[in-house]
Amino acid sequence: MLKGLTPPSDPNLLVGIETADDAAVYKLSSDMAMINTVDFITPPVDDPYWFGQIAAANSISDIYSMGGKPLTALNLVMFPSKSLDMGILHDILRGGHDKVFEAGACLVGGHTIDDEEPKYGLCVNGIVDPKRVITNAGSKPGDALVLTKPIGSGVLFNAVRSGKLPFKDLEKDILPVLASLNDIAIATALKFDLNACTDVTGFGILGHLLEISLGCGARVVVDFNAIPIYPYAREMYNKGETTGSNKGNRQMVNSENFDIQTSLSKPEEELLFDPQTSGGLLLSVPDSQCTDFILALETAGVAVAKKIGYVVAESVGITIV
Repeated sequence: MLKGLTPPSDPNLLVGIETADDAAVYKLSSDMAMINTVDFITPPVDDPYWFGQIAAANSISDIYSMGGKPLTALNLVMFPSKSLDMGILHDILRGGHDKVFEAGACLVGGHTIDDEEPKYGLCVNGIVDPKRVITNAGSKPGDALVLTKPIGSGVLFNAVRSGKLPFKDLEKDILPVLASLNDIAIATALKFDLNACTDVTGFGILGHLLEISLGCGARVVVDFNAIPIYPYAREMYNKGETTGSNKGNRQMVNSENFDIQTSLSKPEEELLFDPQTSGGLLLSVPDSQCTDFILALETAGVAVAKKIGYVVAESVGITIV
């Protein structure tokens, strides 16, 4: 869709759209750069307060994935005011407000329109040291890849909608993790030699691993059995549940050099393409630091910290072992 449009040439633009990174970074001075990002989603669950929290955490995460600190946020709201009670909107905004406050940022306004389906998210602005910008393209052969939240949220949301999974099971074990911020994870990671980072969202775990591979020009090897998976997610794929994004995510990954060298069931394969909302950070650090890094994440209180793979000096693509 951007074909034919002149890309920006401003030398102060440190990160644009070249590697499909999580946010833009613009240098303001020798010691400060501005991070800009925007994201909004349709309701993953019917509960408006959880919706607001998850959507806000999902939006703010892009600031963390660049190594930055969120400062301000603007609400983006689409809401069917003629068909839904305005108290629902209040609870959505309350969830977003509480998550922005938790992140230490300021909610400073926004924009609202009538629409046929509720949608909510944030435009978030943050800052980062221009000498310490983290992108999705800096991994090096010999790096370990560490994930900080499980995967499988996409199929779980659909399973609740279809009645295959009770909402109480999702709310008890999974929504608190989904709504959690990635602030502690990135603060801990920046104490190590962090070479690359991205947050895992709609393209699924393999889609974002492919971005890392393409960005650094090397191959990613993934240990399937090391990937943390949300409770019930495997079971829901076994029951025939899926998402509307799995097929497209699979096509994207298959377009590159994708190789499965282990025996996976069809539901296990589908988990690799499951779209995430407010997923964890995918962090690339030298393998020599990985053990200490995971211990530091666990000590800091990060719920999940798993080495799921590594980067090798081979052709771009993904190998599953």
